[in-house]
Amino acid sequence: MIPNVLTIAGTDPSGGAGVQADLKAFSAHGAYGMSVITALVAQTTTGVAEVHEVPPEFVRTQLDTLLDDVRVDAVKIGMLGGAGVIRAVVEVLDRYAPPVVVLDPVMVAKSGDRLLAPDAVGVLREELLPRVDLITPNLPEAADLLGEPELGAVAGMADQAARLAGLGAKQVLLKGGHLADESSVDLFLGDGGTRELSGDRVRTRNDHGTGCTLSAAIAALRPQRPDWFTAVREAKEYLTSALRAADRLDVGSGHGPVHHFHRWW
Repeated sequence: MIPNVLTIAGTDPSGGAGVQADLKAFSAHGAYGMSVITALVAQTTTGVAEVHEVPPEFVRTQLDTLLDDVRVDAVKIGMLGGAGVIRAVVEVLDRYAPPVVVLDPVMVAKSGDRLLAPDAVGVLREELLPRVDLITPNLPEAADLLGEPELGAVAGMADQAARLAGLGAKQVLLKGGHLADESSVDLFLGDGGTRELSGDRVRTRNDHGTGCTLSAAIAALRPQRPDWFTAVREAKEYLTSALRAADRLDVGSGHGPVHHFHRWW
């Protein structure tokens, strides 16, 4: 079976993050990709110029129209922008109950531009988080969700992942990419307990959209793999290879994209 996988997220005209990156990651993993747009984002590899939020009512209409017609095997949620859109997504998740929901809590762009309104953090934490199967925060996002200082070392990641799970997410992938260690250590908390996933830290400035790509790859793989840990591990391996190949691309003058199709091009 070819899974149908939906991304609910904002756009990136440069193609490295957001909906465009998600659709590439879905395709790279043999999934049929679909998208519902939450925000039109004017951004490049150097930063965000402007964000035009889609009205919550139209986000709901996009979702209802699609889900009334098409079987959805997995959902990846990215940039939501504001509380109204979050609540619209929550309503639809409750109504249709898709079997797999992955949340990448997009709060701040690589450039430092904020992509989630500060007053929406509580809504995401209290209303959306308990409805997802996996959340994939990086360390700054985890600190924002928990209202505590950002971790600066691997020590403490297990406790922080447990506190995130205590907010309602069934599984947690806490990403350690912001640490300065030679290896890139992520921590997965699921039914099998807590496990580390360690990979080589790839030295490249072309790392735009890594969070979007990883969460999208997990969403595409989960319907095709026997368990969450297998899907997460394979997605991390894919992202590491996409980072290694990123310098083969020549896109923009800032943080360029990873190479989603490195296996074929």
